[in-house]
Amino acid sequence: MAIQRRDLIAAGAGATALGGLPWRARAQTPTIRVGVINDMSGPYRDSGGPASVVMTQQAVQDFGNRGFNVEVLQADHQNKPDVGANIARQWFDQGVDAVVDLPTSSVALAVNQIAREKNKVHLNSGAGTSDLTGSQCSPNTVHWTYDTYMLAKSTGAAVVKTGGDNWFFITADYAFGHALERDTSNFVKAAGGKVAGAVRYPFPATTDFSAFLLQAQASRANVIGLANASTDTVNCIKGAREFGLQRTMKIAALLMSNIDVKALGLESAQGLLLSESFYWDMNDRTRALTERVRAKNQDRPPAMTPAGCYGAVLHYLKAVADMGVAAAKASGVEAVNRMKAMPTDDDAFGPGMIRPDGRKIHPAYLFEVKAPGESRNPWDLYKLAATTPGEEAFRPLAEGGCAFLRS
Repeated sequence: MAIQRRDLIAAGAGATALGGLPWRARAQTPTIRVGVINDMSGPYRDSGGPASVVMTQQAVQDFGNRGFNVEVLQADHQNKPDVGANIARQWFDQGVDAVVDLPTSSVALAVNQIAREKNKVHLNSGAGTSDLTGSQCSPNTVHWTYDTYMLAKSTGAAVVKTGGDNWFFITADYAFGHALERDTSNFVKAAGGKVAGAVRYPFPATTDFSAFLLQAQASRANVIGLANASTDTVNCIKGAREFGLQRTMKIAALLMSNIDVKALGLESAQGLLLSESFYWDMNDRTRALTERVRAKNQDRPPAMTPAGCYGAVLHYLKAVADMGVAAAKASGVEAVNRMKAMPTDDDAFGPGMIRPDGRKIHPAYLFEVKAPGESRNPWDLYKLAATTPGEEAFRPLAEGGCAFLRS
């Protein structure tokens, strides 16, 4: 896909516009602009990063030509709320209609307010904090893929059922880690367990987790709850194995993707329980989608977060087509309302819906990582342990405290 220099909307270093049609053709028809803002250079690059751009472009391709053009932009927020907020503000002021992905909850919460202020659309896939549909909810936001409540309920509750009733958390010290520790602690205590303690480490500046793992060991807890993600989770698990902590403690990887499991290796990851809302080998539709993108995605199947970008952008474009480009560009709130009014259906997540608070509803899957001898190919990583129906997987609407629903 050629990069057209005159289509670039400047939004700071690393921002790129990716257009799908020659400029003259685009100039003659309405254009919707979607910006992917995520981590392209730090610890969340592998679980999202360029793959989220690939999946957003695939959504545009699968949507097809329905009377308007779609441009996809990309930018690196460097896991810094001020950087992400500045990119979003400049993009919105210069004609971008929607932003997507936004991993790193502190960045997502900052952009959440700007999208509401500018009346644009915030399609969140990568951030985990359940506050996006709770205390920080917005009528301009759809939270698509997963959240900390879902992860806590699916993985946390499952570990308690297997005897892991005394937890110590190693937590990334920002909004996502705090929310994941909070939500998981609530489920552990509700199931009769207890929390022995927690330690919070600087994010994204930490690479050595040895001291934190030794604190977990000294707590005499029987579960290490990893309230982090991506390379931080992988490094924690590697460190725990090196110290032999798995002999006396369960390791609860509260957010982990197939990319992380592949990086860790089945020998080290086997037996881990983890939760995802998308897995490439779930059914015929997920396998077909994977085949369409694999060559564009470094010969890898997509992970959960990029799959969420695909589903969210595809549904947004359907809503734009349904209501008309002019109306969609005029009001992000009305575009999100149209998304909520339409049932969702895509090859990554299948049928579903979006609740009034912006929470996308679909099943959550608890997976167990396969042993090396069980794997049939390099990306055959999981076996399904349990499925939580969509209406049970996420926090009940009445318990979220979303303020705009009461206004």
